Amino acid sequence: MLGVFGGTFNPVHYGHLRSALEVKEFFQLEQLRLIPCRIPAHRQEPDVSAEMRLHLLQLAIKDMPGWLADRRELDRDGPSYMVDTLASLKAEFADSPILLFIGTDAFAGLTNWYQWQHLFDLAHVVVMTRPGFQPVEVSPWLQHRQTEQLESLRRRQAGLLYFFPVTQLDISASRIRKLVAAGLDTRFLLPDCIIQEINKHHLYQTSGN
Repeated sequence: MLGVFGGTFNPVHYGHLRSALEVKEFFQLEQLRLIPCRIPAHRQEPDVSAEMRLHLLQLAIKDMPGWLADRRELDRDGPSYMVDTLASLKAEFADSPILLFIGTDAFAGLTNWYQWQHLFDLAHVVVMTRPGFQPVEVSPWLQHRQTEQLESLRRRQAGLLYFFPVTQLDISASRIRKLVAAGLDTRFLLPDCIIQEINKHHLYQTSGN
């Protein structure tokens, strides 16, 4: 199975990386692709370039076998719609089930995504939750897609909804950016190699980032 983990990664931090590690191991993914978006469809475009965010992501996962920082959204014009990303991946990996990993906040707004129903034609959707999380009420359209059977994700190419608890570290990229802008220490929130690059390139030095 192929895993897809998208986001702005502005910057990548241990909250992203720990969740990615847990899904990679639990679902026994052949490959996990972390895909930074170039132009977010549902939030303000980051001040730090997509190329720099990709560079930071590559540094963070360089020693992780089976992990790949995928640049396909950087090379595509227009907003970074996940349905387009999944379609391009499906064209490359036609015989492999694809798991799209999203957080609970993203899932709550899923019906606002561009062509959101078509996502299920291309992938399974796995919602990463906190342990003990009580799933929100899902629409009738989604209810029949929900499964608790891991094997079902392997047998089918796409179309299912699965809830999976991960260790959710209370770390936010926006908080990190504010700490950097204030000249405060960000150690233990993100890898040291990322902190070094942030300092080297003077990223997030103003509160506008």
